[in-house]
Amino acid sequence: MTQTAAVSFTDHDLDAIAGTEGRLALILNADGTLSRAARRLNRLTRGALARLIESEAFTKADPGTVITLNWPTGLAAEALDIVILPRRPEIEDVRTAGAALGKALKDKTLLILGPSQRLPELIEAAVLRAYEYSDQKTESGKVPGTITAQVSDPSGMTDKMADLLAAAQGVFFTRDLVNAPANVLTTTTFADQLKAMEQYGLEVEVLEEDQLEELGMGALLAVGQGSASPSKVVVMQWNGGGDEPPLALIGKGVVFDTGGISLKPAGGMEDMTMDMGGAGTVAGAMRALALRKAKANVVGLVGLVENMPSGTAMRPGDVIKSMKGDTIEVTNTDAEGRLVLCDVMWYAQTRFQPSGMIDLATLTGAIIIGLGHHNAGVFSNNDVLCNSLTKAASSVGEGAWRMPLGKAYAKQLKSRVADTNNVGGRPAGSITAAEFLQRFVKDNTPWCHIDIAGTASVKAETTFAPAGATGWGVRALDRLVQEKFEGQ
Repeated sequence: MTQTAAVSFTDHDLDAIAGTEGRLALILNADGTLSRAARRLNRLTRGALARLIESEAFTKADPGTVITLNWPTGLAAEALDIVILPRRPEIEDVRTAGAALGKALKDKTLLILGPSQRLPELIEAAVLRAYEYSDQKTESGKVPGTITAQVSDPSGMTDKMADLLAAAQGVFFTRDLVNAPANVLTTTTFADQLKAMEQYGLEVEVLEEDQLEELGMGALLAVGQGSASPSKVVVMQWNGGGDEPPLALIGKGVVFDTGGISLKPAGGMEDMTMDMGGAGTVAGAMRALALRKAKANVVGLVGLVENMPSGTAMRPGDVIKSMKGDTIEVTNTDAEGRLVLCDVMWYAQTRFQPSGMIDLATLTGAIIIGLGHHNAGVFSNNDVLCNSLTKAASSVGEGAWRMPLGKAYAKQLKSRVADTNNVGGRPAGSITAAEFLQRFVKDNTPWCHIDIAGTASVKAETTFAPAGATGWGVRALDRLVQEKFEGQ
């Protein structure tokens, strides 16, 4: 797994500044007021800092801007990063500045000087943005950089950062899973990586195909029947609370999606290694909860399959039977994620009677048309759970937007030969997919469906991540558990 940058805190020591190698970062008030550390740096650099403050580049800079002085005179450091923030900065500006520091970090050391207000969020952004996926390169296994900050209360700041760093490790795990190619991350190797998380205190159970057949998961098994890779369901339990029923997190884990017999176009099919993004997010969230010893009961379930065309593959026109007992007409074999989710959702409710259920999936291209790559689409039958989820996502800087549901959309799924169709046509494609899933939500089960097709992996860098897998949702789910489910 890609390692996060090591983070530590020390007491203020102005005498150590001159000899510090790597990078130095100074958090500077937008009005140019010099702190003790800033005054020391100004003397060491022979007034370079004062000249910068008087420059147009500084006076016209937006909050969150980082101006870099390379190879500054009087310092052993190779770069001095000036972080421009007001006394009471907006969280978006703090994250922007932290991400700039993380992008430049690589395998270097970074010493941060300046006020500690919102320092945890600044460092969190730096840690997240410093990610680089290199597992498939010959020079893999790069040593991550280190971040140290001089503060007045090192032990207290260490405690404040602990939960944020646990979530960051969960995000990195998700990114590694989503970035991995399909010949590396098969259903079996995926399950093995999840099983290995027992070392963190999770209870992990892998259900094999014969067990899934016995349970009646005909929809999930139909998706994987064209592949040589065996279909699996992995159950991860974190029991950190009392006797209350758990929150259930459900993830779509299609390790590669050709579309099946309804074959996708060749252009862009290589990106379908990310079609297990929902399962990756659930895995990362469970890792984060275990690492920080969350005081809540949470169960994560992921359906792992591969959707391939072959002589044994599911065909358009087939009628399959779900674990619930509903029959499903398969009009399009590329609408396979909902077939995986519906069986895992029903199993989760039957076995665990959860207090709430959230499923995540790279489910539809239609959600990208509607929301682009800035927001995941959220569908729900429960305002309280949905509002708590979108609030948690907003608080950690992850975009989420609620979408509608309704009987009119559900009617689009009507089938002539079966209880339901797996697709409802092109109009409102994301909504009809959610309506299909809602059919498998039991009465009185609070439920949210999150379509992360536009946010799980992106072509351009984001605030927190380089191009590729983002780990969207790990931090939002972790914050949701903290705010709504811990301490019940």
